[in-house]
Amino acid sequence: MNVIPARVAGVKKIIMCTPASHDGINPYVLIAADISGVDEIFKLGGAQAIAAMACGAGNIPKVDKIAGPGNIYVAIAKRLVFGKVGIDMIAGPTEILIIADKTGRADYIAADLLSQAEHDEMAVPILVTTSEELAEDVKRILSTQCDGLSRSDIIAESLGRNGFIFIVKDMDEAIELSNRIGPEHLELALDDPLKILDRVENAGAVFLGHYTPEAVGDYLAGPSHVLPTGGTSRFSSPLGVYDFIKRTSLISYTEEGLRKITDPVLDIAGLEGLDAHARAVRIRKGEG
Repeated sequence: MNVIPARVAGVKKIIMCTPASHDGINPYVLIAADISGVDEIFKLGGAQAIAAMACGAGNIPKVDKIAGPGNIYVAIAKRLVFGKVGIDMIAGPTEILIIADKTGRADYIAADLLSQAEHDEMAVPILVTTSEELAEDVKRILSTQCDGLSRSDIIAESLGRNGFIFIVKDMDEAIELSNRIGPEHLELALDDPLKILDRVENAGAVFLGHYTPEAVGDYLAGPSHVLPTGGTSRFSSPLGVYDFIKRTSLISYTEEGLRKITDPVLDIAGLEGLDAHARAVRIRKGEG
């Protein structure tokens, strides 16, 4: 999901850094890298990989842009090297916010909250609902569904630290709260999610209806699942082709065209006290 947008954008060389165990790199990761078109792979992960790609180290070349999520050390490392290289974003712990009314299925909603809570202890699972009955059902089912899960300790920590259920008076209030939070993942657990979709302003990815769990976005839905977190969806977007495209401004004046704008340019240069700027324009009028 990082490589394909870069390939579509025309990036000429893509390297990948990934940690390896004593058995080597996970073979599924290698297959995915081959299918997507990675050129070189290095056995290196974490903040060390970020530093190596930003500066160049041994056989690892210095790159122009680093993309991809990681733990808190990776996020901090990307922040530190930003400016030396480009980065996609600084991603924090994963988040899910589910907006539901009385049509929501409590067992579906609980399962989706748990699917994000199992990522790590800092994950943020939130339910916003207009139905007090649904809120109670979800709260009850969360504990029963959690039993037997392999990462139940992590889930319990996440729910206890960052899990919230908000009961709101109507859908207007639900949407307002969601837009203020700007979640990474937003599920609209409604019979008619399209009815309110155009009012969603801030979200990394939106999952529509009762049969679109966030998990399909993780694995198979299609769009890149490298998404803004921590409310940064207010001003940023998911990773895409546009992240690997640069723009360059082109400016061209004829002699006649330059004469037409000379006076305002000289006025502004005068206001700034930049005489050399003014001369660069005036000299082209033959005024020296």
